[in-house]
Amino acid sequence: MRNKFFTTKTLLYPALFAFVGLMGCNPEEDMNPTGELSQEATQMAQGINPKSNVKLHKNQYVVLSSSETMSADIAAQLNAANGKVISLLEQAGVATVYSEDPNFVANASKINGIRSVVRDLEVQWYNPDDMKIVELSDVGTPPASGDDDRFFDLQWGHAAIKAPEAWNAGHRGSGVRVAVLDSGFDLDHPDLAPNIDLAASKNFVPGEGLSYALSGVGSHGTHTAGTIAAADNGIGIIGVAPEAKLILVKVLRDSGSGSFSWMMNGIVHATQQGANVINMSLGAALPRNGKFLNDNGTPEDPSDDFIESDTKAVQELLIAINRATSYATKNGVTVIASAGNDANNGNADKSLVHIPSSSTGVISISATAPRGWALNPFGTFMDDFASYSNYGTSDVHFAAPGGDYMHPGNEIAIIAGVRQYVYVFDYVFSTGSSLTPGVAQYYWSVGTSMAGPHAAGVAALLIGRNGGQMSPAHVLAKLRATSDDLGKPGRDPYYGYGRVNAFRAVTE
Repeated sequence: MRNKFFTTKTLLYPALFAFVGLMGCNPEEDMNPTGELSQEATQMAQGINPKSNVKLHKNQYVVLSSSETMSADIAAQLNAANGKVISLLEQAGVATVYSEDPNFVANASKINGIRSVVRDLEVQWYNPDDMKIVELSDVGTPPASGDDDRFFDLQWGHAAIKAPEAWNAGHRGSGVRVAVLDSGFDLDHPDLAPNIDLAASKNFVPGEGLSYALSGVGSHGTHTAGTIAAADNGIGIIGVAPEAKLILVKVLRDSGSGSFSWMMNGIVHATQQGANVINMSLGAALPRNGKFLNDNGTPEDPSDDFIESDTKAVQELLIAINRATSYATKNGVTVIASAGNDANNGNADKSLVHIPSSSTGVISISATAPRGWALNPFGTFMDDFASYSNYGTSDVHFAAPGGDYMHPGNEIAIIAGVRQYVYVFDYVFSTGSSLTPGVAQYYWSVGTSMAGPHAAGVAALLIGRNGGQMSPAHVLAKLRATSDDLGKPGRDPYYGYGRVNAFRAVTE
């Protein structure tokens, strides 16, 4: 709660559920046991990188206007061309249109003021099948920090970025609004509910609600939201900015997939609702060569998918997302996104472009973690670069705690009354989802998905210190000046300008 004292020895302890990746690495052999080419090898041979996790929609299109705005008159003309306008982002000059007319692209492209008409993408932004669940089963009394939030001492990431010291200096994110663009959320989670602005929150996923509806605790959106702004209410965990308000925007199915256009709609909506910060713990790698799978396939028969080459689609979709993120930053929103979990070297591999982390004005976050922290909580280095994190000099702005699974061995440790494998304690602990109203769930997770929210929380603290308003350029400059430079001096491929430091951000 407010006015608690936290010392520099207020260490935090991680928690219980491992999501290995926004687009986690899942290596396969080039040959399967039957001697046939694996699906991945077959796709690679045909020039498509399976890490892209994207398919072209068959009948859904992204339409760009010639300028950065789009009039309602153009929307009417798109409807007249046998298209059904699903969404119109007038401020970004982008529309999403559904049409089964084979002549729609040709006819819509002739409309005065239209720049391009390309197919929308279906993206697997993260894969729940990669999640490794370690359920919380045995919890003792609150640990030695003196805090009455039961699991606060599991949050080692807060110690790494010195969040408690920032709170002691009087900065807790009051007056700041953070939009979380993700999958569904546990709207009545006791640690989140006090800070959710439900009126400003919105779902863009047809057929699903804003609430997370799958069984189990693994709600990606709930996890990221809790790291940012779980309330300091004496119940479970504490967010980096515990007095910030949350605008929850569902742009992914609970399964982790979603249309490219839903993300753009979410960015514009969050901006219009007065968000100061947008966090996007999601990402996809678009192939620069424009080779995609078509979404003709079905779950029953995915073999119906086939490869298409559409370089123009890549170019135009990048322009579309850049317009959306530019709209946000021009309206004072600091946009943060995860760098991605493919361990991709952006300095060497130019075949893919990662979105939205590479989009205009977006601050990209790589991941750090300790190794074996539970064995020596007060002495373990907590800023090793995470084994899965994407990197590259132009691909990373800052680093933040994301967790890792690299500690060898199967030792058991007891931290904060929890008995668990040592390597699990190197993951990031946050809120999860329960389908039982009012029942709090929590889990551990790993990924740059977890790093982004730590950085978004620091941005919220910084903006709150500035009275609730701060330009994105000013936020970037201040984070750059106050982050801990852990790599080579200046901007390096791993930590960017450094690992964010909440205390320095609000006091220097």
